[in-house]
Amino acid sequence: MQQLRDQYLERPHPARLRRAHPLLDEIIGRHAGAIKDGQPCYQDPSTGLMVFTAAFLAERGYCCDSECRHCPFVID
Repeated sequence: MQQLRDQYLERPHPARLRRAHPLLDEIIGRHAGAIKDGQPCYQDPSTGLMVFTAAFLAERGYCCDSECRHCPFVID
């Protein structure tokens, strides 16, 4: 299994969601809510697309190289 990032459940992958994103707080809130409810994904507030949670991706056990927003793995 690949190494998990520090605070992967609380913070999106730093290279995949910029801190200045106008909906950052809402995205983090939706992600946290989905994890709390045991859901594998949540609906992105800006695009309407479904986004996998870090918990779901970590449970899967590997990085798929699709540049997931909440990828929990350390990527070189």
